[in-house]
Amino acid sequence: MLTSLTLQNFALIEHHELNFCSGFNVITGETGAGKSLLLDALALCVGGRTDSSMVRHGQANAEIYAQFEVSSPAIQTWFQENEREFVADDGVLIRRQISAQGRSKAWLNGVPISLSELKELGRCLVHIHSQHAQQALLKPQFVVEWLDKMAGLTHQAEKMAEQYRQYQSLQREATQRKQAESQRQDRIRLLENQLAEIAPLLETDYAQIEAEHEEMANLESLMQEASQALYLLENEAGDGDAFDVMGLLGRAIKICDSQSSVSQTFAQASEQLYLAQQQISEATVALADYAEQQLPNPERLDMLNGLISLGHRLSRQHGLPVSVLVEEAEQWQEELDSLHSQPSSDVLAEQVQSAWQEYLSTAEALNTARMAVASKISQQLVAGLQPLALPNAQCEFEFHKKEQAQFNAQGMYDIELMFSANVGMPAQPLYKVASGGELSRMALVMQVLVATDASNASSEHVPTVVSEPMLVFDEVDVGISGGTAQVVGELLRQLGGQRQLLAITHQAQVASQAHQHILVQKHHDTQTSSQLTILTGDAQVDELARMSGGVHITEVTREHARSLLADVYQHSSHH
Repeated sequence: MLTSLTLQNFALIEHHELNFCSGFNVITGETGAGKSLLLDALALCVGGRTDSSMVRHGQANAEIYAQFEVSSPAIQTWFQENEREFVADDGVLIRRQISAQGRSKAWLNGVPISLSELKELGRCLVHIHSQHAQQALLKPQFVVEWLDKMAGLTHQAEKMAEQYRQYQSLQREATQRKQAESQRQDRIRLLENQLAEIAPLLETDYAQIEAEHEEMANLESLMQEASQALYLLENEAGDGDAFDVMGLLGRAIKICDSQSSVSQTFAQASEQLYLAQQQISEATVALADYAEQQLPNPERLDMLNGLISLGHRLSRQHGLPVSVLVEEAEQWQEELDSLHSQPSSDVLAEQVQSAWQEYLSTAEALNTARMAVASKISQQLVAGLQPLALPNAQCEFEFHKKEQAQFNAQGMYDIELMFSANVGMPAQPLYKVASGGELSRMALVMQVLVATDASNASSEHVPTVVSEPMLVFDEVDVGISGGTAQVVGELLRQLGGQRQLLAITHQAQVASQAHQHILVQKHHDTQTSSQLTILTGDAQVDELARMSGGVHITEVTREHARSLLADVYQHSSHH
């Protein structure tokens, strides 16, 4: 519930703080006085667009503060989902600042808030029905959504709409997958062929294969070199006498051993010579074994030749070293696994069909439920219209099954609101036969029916904190007068017993029904300004008299105004 609205340098208003009651608040004033400024300011506080013209001439900024008391779970949920602190006792304070350059900033309980967040929160706080709201009646979607709200079928309708969107999404994916299926299969074949080709290299250490191949290709020559090295170690000739290396080492060791007790140098040399003798002995054995081995196994050599040739060919083919190719093959395998794991177009087609059947089932059940309540709801609509100078009003809902290709998120049927205002005239589509005034009254009744809880229809109970969003009507009574305006006022007062609402009116019969009457007046001093006043007593009587009788207020028009107020109080006492 909106408790107060503070305006600072906003358009024609220099400064004003206005408190609101929890029931039916009405705004009146002469044409051009600035009645719509309050609605504009409130719209800004729930995410409306700004304009530099909203800043009072000569000022740098305009500021608006809107204070709400809240008990709605939806608002608390919004605070939780947006990770903002919510303190019920503090309520919600929205501040909107507009610069003379047209820039704007917004704060929620003193913390900056984005415009998109403000709009989301605003939908939980205020519902604004503009004077052109009746045009929505001409849109088929509005009629269907209104019927669902009245019948309590909104959740079921949202479920069906989500199922339809899921079906559409799967259908698009299936179509794209079918178009890409041939490309997918070509890619799978390519990857499988590449992996099959490189598979022998993945099972070995290619670096070791290269080393082994090079050695085996040169084995005869290497065996000869081993024999030559062995000959040198065993038969080194000098001065015509043959000495072997091991014999010379033995003699050197003997000399060093004989002097090791005299000199540490000889002792260390002896140890090193012993080690050299051992290593040469091992080298001699190894060279002997290598020189006497058999020639290479032709099959092993052929296998190595095959692997080396494969490596060279794939390296040229892909322009990559074999070591990098092996790493690349791991990525090929991952891509192949991914392609194999994707559902085929056949699998997706089954999912599409399943989603379509789920949608059809929900849509059929929803349509059955809509048809079951349509007659009762149309009767409620007629009952609401008849007191508004439409005594012969007829309303009914017609259901026409669409072609299957036309099924959509709203269901399988077109639902049309049929209307007739005259006796003996058949009901026709609303958009064909309803006048502007009839549309306006239809819009009001539909809004009242949706907003009113029929099980709690106490017309004079004014709640302290309203959990439902505040309703704002901008000249919803346009085009009506007299007794019809009286009924509209009673409807709005009844609605104000259950929800806070704010309305602009030019009708005294409507204004007299308000729980709080706000007058907007324009003053021409050094700079034109609009001033707001909450009317009571004689001041309210004078304003109602002005609205009833024009510029010149007489005792007759005052008496008429008093009678309007007396009717309200008398009607209230009966409840």
